[in-house]
Formats: sequence, structure tokens, C-alpha cells
Amino acid sequence: MTKKRLTSLDVFRGFTIFLMTIVNNPGSWSSIYPPLEHAEWNGCTPTDLVFPFFVFIMGTAIPFAMPVKHFDGSVFNKILVRSLRIFCLGLFLSVFSRIHLFGLEGIPLLGVRLVIAFAVAYALLGNFSMKVKTYLAVGIFLILIALSFSGLEHFEDTRIPGVLQRIAIVYFFTSILYLKTNLKTQLLVLATLLIGYWLLMAFVPVPGFGPANFEKGTNLAAWIDDTLLNGHLWASSKTWDPEGILSTLPAIGTGILGMYIGQLLNLSIEKIEIVKKTAITGIVLLIGGLLWNIIFPINKSLWTCSYVLYTAGIAIILLTLLYFIIDVKGYNKWTKLFLIWGVNPMIVFFFSGIIPRVLSAIKVADPEIAGEEISFQTSIYKHGIATWFENPLNASLAYALLYATFWCFILWIFYKKKLIFKV
Repeated sequence: MTKKRLTSLDVFRGFTIFLMTIVNNPGSWSSIYPPLEHAEWNGCTPTDLVFPFFVFIMGTAIPFAMPVKHFDGSVFNKILVRSLRIFCLGLFLSVFSRIHLFGLEGIPLLGVRLVIAFAVAYALLGNFSMKVKTYLAVGIFLILIALSFSGLEHFEDTRIPGVLQRIAIVYFFTSILYLKTNLKTQLLVLATLLIGYWLLMAFVPVPGFGPANFEKGTNLAAWIDDTLLNGHLWASSKTWDPEGILSTLPAIGTGILGMYIGQLLNLSIEKIEIVKKTAITGIVLLIGGLLWNIIFPINKSLWTCSYVLYTAGIAIILLTLLYFIIDVKGYNKWTKLFLIWGVNPMIVFFFSGIIPRVLSAIKVADPEIAGEEISFQTSIYKHGIATWFENPLNASLAYALLYATFWCFILWIFYKKKLIFKV
């Protein structure tokens, strides 16, 4: 049994996915307005809020998806399969551009990759019986993992961690925690995770580097990533991963905080009282994050405890505001733009990762340099959009907005036809 969807939560999710689409798809990575870039290391820009917002929202949705607490083998299987489906969607994004078959190259190879991508998307997002979902999720997971560790030339350095992979892990543990424990135990687990992570990062010496530290590439989390997933990490760093193993522990904390707010929103009390409770919680967490920042800097790549509290505080304040405007006051006529994004997040997550890879794989002649080729994406931006702007920052942003507009059109069609793709 599930409760009626909370409109404000769908709108918040939609806004988050919309922002993610814009920041992940600039016309040029060298021309980005500072708020649309990640912080270099410590600190937090608006872009650094996107990922924790989505993890928080996922946690908030759990009490709405499972209002009646019941845990048995069947429920565990559903949670496991959903987690595997999300994990596989993320891992396939790492595998997509590595697929090589029968010596194909160029457009024929790209066509094969797209056929496989649509097949995987159908298998992982299709509405099958639970038995079929289980077989498909486990089968695809085993195939992707086997390829990643097969030693085959094109797959030997496949990245294992990722955004969807972390979301899958957080969902798995927070869902079970919600169903098996009460609120007091959940908060105790949250405190244990955050304090334990801080103690590990702040006081455990790093083998090969020396004293504990929070610096890039030399901290304990980086050492664990490089030790356990050597060769399968983020290509930009190679020796550590922003969605690595140890930093997933505090990310579970973000999910628990979302789950806590979801339970507050489900209380059988006056809505205005819920607003008061969530608003106070958000403010307290925001302040707590700023205070913890003094000794454990706000940092997305390390998912520090100050980052958990700070970003969750902002998320709660924004959700409270939306809840008050939409669900308490009933001002919801403006929400359609974000609702169409909020009810279909996974289809955007997956194919918004596939499309840029496709556009980059297609090569066209460069009109400025005879005999040279550039990617189709670069051609669209450089010789189409950028020519209309003097400021490259505006041109790059315009490309991102046009790409988001394209998705608005697709998602509007899905919304009108009531097509909702769920994992």
C-alpha cells in the first residue's frame, strides 16, 4: 500500500533533476558561470547541492512508499532488486562507450551501443513481474561486473562507483533501516555514522601518506578507494573517487535525514505544525553544518559530516517552503514544469547520460580546419549556438538551457500520456 504522492516532494525532485541537467550539460566545460561549477575542493556551490538533494529526496520518499512497516523475504527482495536496478543503470553509463563488437567502428558501432542501451533501459525500467525483474537485475549486474573485472582491453578500467551506484546503496540500507527500526534507533545510527566517519578521517593515519588529513588524494577515503578499487575509479583522479567506498557511509546519513523528514511529513497532526517542526530541524542542521565545518570542512568529494548537515539543512528549508506553498496554501498552478521532471527522474538520469556520449561519438567535418573532424556536440555548440553570443559564458549556458528544453518536451509527452518509468 502506498500513500498519495506529495506534490511538494515531486516538485522538489523535479527542480533538482532540472538543475542537474543544466549543470551537467554546458556547451563548453571551459565556459561555465561559477555557481554552475563544483567547488574546487572545500566549500559548496549551488551545483554541489544537487547530489545530496537527490539522496535526501530519495530518503524522504521512503515513508511515503512504505507507510505500513512490514519486512519479510518478499519485501527484502523488492528492495534488493530496486537497488540493483538503480546500480546497474549507473554502471552501464560507465560501460556504454566501451562496448566493441565484431570490429565495428563509427556509426555502425554507435548503433549497436544504442540498441544495447535501450534494451538495458527496458530491462531495468520495464514493468515486469517481480520474478522477471529479479532475474533481469541480477543477470545484468553479474554481466556488468564480470566485464568490468574481466581484464578485457576495453573494460579493464571501467569505473565502478558513480552517482546512481551511490544512490542505490543508500536506498538499500535506508529502506531496511526504516522498516526494521524505530525513529530513535534511526537517529542513533545517523549519529554513529557521522561521528564514526569523522573519527576515521580525522585521526586514523593514512598508510603511505602519514597523518590523517582531509586533502585531495592523500586522505583515508582515497587510500581505501585506491586499495580496493584500483583501476576502477574516476578517470579524472584515477587514485580516488568522489563517490568512493568510505564516503558512502555519511551519504547514508543524508538518506536517513531525508527519511526522518519523510516521517515528520507523515505525522497525523496539523500541517502548520509539521511546517514548524521541519523548519526548525532545517535551521538547526544548517547551523550545525556550519559549526562542524570549522574542524571538518564542507566538502562534496569527501561527503564530510559538515556537508551532510549543511546540505540537508538547506534541503529541509526548501522542502518546507514548497510544502507550505503547495500542500498547505494550495498554490500549485505553477508546479507543472517541475512535476514533469519530478515523476520521471530515472529516465532523465539514464538517457541524459547516454545522449552526450552519443553526440560526442558522432564525428563531423570541422568547417574551420580542412581535413579535421569534431564531435557533433561541439559542432552544434561552436558553429550554431556560440555564434549568437559575444560572451562564451552566456553561449555555454544557452546550450544547457536548450538541452533542458528538449527534455521538457520529452517529459511533457510522457506526463500527458501518463508514462512513468520506475525502477
